[in-house]
Amino acid sequence: MRLTPATELEYRCKRLQEEMALSGLDAVIILQNADLFYFTGTIQSGNLYVPKEGQPIYMVRRDAGRARMESGLREVCPFASMKDIPRVLADYGYPEPMRIGMEMDVLPVNLFERYRTVYPRAEYSDATPIIRKVRMIKSHYEIHIMQDAADQVDKVYRRARDVIREGMTDLELAAELEYVARREGHLGLIRMRAFNGEMMFGHTFSGADSAVPAYTDTPLGGMGPSPSFGQGASLKPIGRNEPIIVDFAGSYDGYLVDQTRVFVIGTLSDRLRKGYDDMIKVQERMMAMAPERPTWGEIYDECLSLAEKLGYAESFMGNRGAQVSFIGHGIGIEVDEYPFLARGFNDQRLEPGMAFAFEPKLVFPGEGAVGIEDTFYLTTSGLKQLTHSEQSLVII
Repeated sequence: MRLTPATELEYRCKRLQEEMALSGLDAVIILQNADLFYFTGTIQSGNLYVPKEGQPIYMVRRDAGRARMESGLREVCPFASMKDIPRVLADYGYPEPMRIGMEMDVLPVNLFERYRTVYPRAEYSDATPIIRKVRMIKSHYEIHIMQDAADQVDKVYRRARDVIREGMTDLELAAELEYVARREGHLGLIRMRAFNGEMMFGHTFSGADSAVPAYTDTPLGGMGPSPSFGQGASLKPIGRNEPIIVDFAGSYDGYLVDQTRVFVIGTLSDRLRKGYDDMIKVQERMMAMAPERPTWGEIYDECLSLAEKLGYAESFMGNRGAQVSFIGHGIGIEVDEYPFLARGFNDQRLEPGMAFAFEPKLVFPGEGAVGIEDTFYLTTSGLKQLTHSEQSLVII
């Protein structure tokens, strides 16, 4: 079990306090698991109180003893209910906050209303943008963990080459790959910030099923095992001469990477084969642009334009009518972090330390989907690729 170093947590909290000062916040109260893990190193139930100056206080309802063991923060204390917060803060000599930020993109309304009763005179605002801005820039510590996740997903890819066979179902293939991932340290959970953003290991499907849209804000969907979880692998048997998609998120010590590769038993049609090669060209265009630190939207616009010139206006990033308006997404503790390589994000540029997955994909209804996805991070010396499985189409 890897514990987040105290120096790493202190640095993250100080960066948040710098953003709080620019936003005029007296305090930020953090409750969501992904944010708690980032700032405390654990996800024990409670809240992290970050004042504009001084030490953050992690108030834990369940379990305080485990929180003390897992968190490197200096101040970890038990509390029974949110009514205890003023007393705890008074014990530390902190004044009553008048401007409080909370994670309003994910915080349930009823829980927010209960917290408002603690400091009814305070003004509350959304701290999500500054929290996500801090989390967007990855440290060397984080990148090293993501490299472990990339090694894990490469083992999944290698296993797929060995076990794919005609007649096995998409769900059987998914189970084989998920078993390997779990043995290699996968947590079994893909954290997403989006409301109803449910995901397990990723998407594994074949043939026409890979072109079926779903409720998820993703270019590919799949039928899934049931309408209750209508995405990903189903009981469809894998056939010859059809694309087999393994879109898999590696997960190690709380951090994620995303990788997609395409397999086939036999051969693909000329259209699908050319489409796969062209999506690699789109990825190469992004890789040439990224070191120049363009805006997020400029990458999207340029790569969309290239895909359209290559003849894929109707199939790029989804079925016609179900196309998503992004080509890449930030990744780290959650699979949908900043930056968004998406339409309209023309006021924010790539910066060193950003990690993101780039996923140009094509969808042809009734035939299947092809594409590629890799995880990258930008450094002061250029763009580095974290996922490293062989990129060529795998012929079984």
